[in-house]
Amino acid sequence: MYKAAIIGCGGRAAAHIEAYGHIGDASVVACTAPSPVRRGPLSKKYGIHEYDNAIEMIKKENPDIVHIVTWPDTRVELMSLVSDCGVPLCTVEKPVASGVADYKLLCDLESASKTKFAVCHQLRWQRQLIKCREALQEGKIGPIKFIHMSAGMNISGQGTHTLNYGLSMADNSPVVRVFGNAYGWDNTDPGHPAPLATEACLKLENGIDALWTSGYISPRCGNPDTTWQHGRIAAYADRGRTLYEEFGKWEIVSNDNIDEGDYGGLDEWRKNNVLAQAGFHEAMFRWHENNIIPGTNLKQSLHEWSVVLALYQSAIENRPVEIKSFDPPEDLVGRIKNKLCNDSSLISKEI
Repeated sequence: MYKAAIIGCGGRAAAHIEAYGHIGDASVVACTAPSPVRRGPLSKKYGIHEYDNAIEMIKKENPDIVHIVTWPDTRVELMSLVSDCGVPLCTVEKPVASGVADYKLLCDLESASKTKFAVCHQLRWQRQLIKCREALQEGKIGPIKFIHMSAGMNISGQGTHTLNYGLSMADNSPVVRVFGNAYGWDNTDPGHPAPLATEACLKLENGIDALWTSGYISPRCGNPDTTWQHGRIAAYADRGRTLYEEFGKWEIVSNDNIDEGDYGGLDEWRKNNVLAQAGFHEAMFRWHENNIIPGTNLKQSLHEWSVVLALYQSAIENRPVEIKSFDPPEDLVGRIKNKLCNDSSLISKEI
């Protein structure tokens, strides 16, 4: 029986806990947050122990896996704590970093730590997205040629989700070149600092081209009154295409057949999201038992964050950036913000 513990008791914590209702050999035993207003209701609702200190929780409960459900600027401190305590498995929310300094510290942690870390891109295990991925990877519609990934939220808020899902369609082939641009600065979500809109042409190592957009310039495929209901992954192959919209339709189109459906409404989405979360947790346990590495592992997610940083560099210098030789400067996020923030108030009014 695996024992799980939660650091952070905000809204996402409940989804992690409820996912364990679909896993037979694991359960959540404890949670921690500085505020009793946060941790008290969560611990009472799910019948788990509560702590005001993460180290105390880990030492007393000895969990096999810790889920860090906090803001991006806490990643280095909490992931280092989990590693130092010798916890075998750990997941964190997206994005994995918020800038350059924490990205570089996490690269060091990834290479040194014995803890297996992964980032919570749980829709990797969403059943319709799996169907689309299998249609591409099994060669049913021919070799893949092009991927379009988009999100209604900014690149930090939701863009790293869609990048991870898009790369999953291409067998996780790494990005080798980024040519991108950015527009405005999003002041609406201080926890996920990023431009209002970004767009980049990506070249993958296996030769596939991709277009990646985030923010208000992205296609709308869900409730137009929201920013978060517009995650979309489209892939095009020799003999067909696939489309997955988190809050819209899904399609697998070949020369002689169309398999399609929709997301089923918000209640169905919530159910499928919890099931996908359970799939992610189970993938962590398979990693621990059989060394089957999930596609959301820390090394993969750090590569994806380097793509974010390369997009910023490209937007500043108006040139393509080669990932292999890219060493992001410490002040990169400040530089892109300074370049863009003068237009933010005007753009916010326009959209």
